Amino acid sequence: MTTASRVDVPTTAGDMPAHLWLPEAGSGPGILLLQEIFGISRYVEQRASDLAGLGYVVLAPEIFWRLGVSKVPEGPDMLEEAMGLLPRLDWDAAVDDAAAALGHLRGLGSVTGPVGALGFCFGGGLGFALAAREPVDALVSYYGSALPDLLGLSPQVTAPSLHQFGLADSYIPADTVARIEDAVAGPEVEFCTYEGADHAFDNPDLPMHHPEASEQAWAATERFLATRLPVGPAGG
Repeated sequence: MTTASRVDVPTTAGDMPAHLWLPEAGSGPGILLLQEIFGISRYVEQRASDLAGLGYVVLAPEIFWRLGVSKVPEGPDMLEEAMGLLPRLDWDAAVDDAAAALGHLRGLGSVTGPVGALGFCFGGGLGFALAAREPVDALVSYYGSALPDLLGLSPQVTAPSLHQFGLADSYIPADTVARIEDAVAGPEVEFCTYEGADHAFDNPDLPMHHPEASEQAWAATERFLATRLPVGPAGG
């Protein structure tokens, strides 16, 4: 059985709240889980539990903590409220906080193997920026919303990576997805696209959810992680 707890991650601006999931074994490789724009939502918590069920130690920091936000309340104004947070967010500070969380995760006694990053939407772009700056053993980015503006960092992202995009994304047009694919291409990069899938297709709590794409993308994620962050004797 997996277990979840709240922890504090020291940063230059104080302690950042975070959430930690341990696998049944109590130890394993680490995954830094980076939130979507809705914060540590029910969906993020579920995916963290899924990853812990695969044998990973999962840390999900509250990246909006400097704005006093853990998660955006569900409701009809959810998207508008979440989008209103982004102009107030200090991107460089968010990358700093993600780096602090990565270092904290690496230092946990329960982490006994490699450490990767996995992010959704906002977190997908944040994970890419983090991987350009800090050593991570693997990166999984779901429809990274900031990626079109971060492609200049591509040469610095040397970790094995998996990118997942829907080809009916309302925020990232298919031609932009193709541009991203060209920019990040390399021998250690996997790039998966899904016909008919919108932005946030993996989130069952949103109207853009695409069950078939979600299932296929999660299967690709599990395969990628099993190779790059193996659990067990080879991985921890």
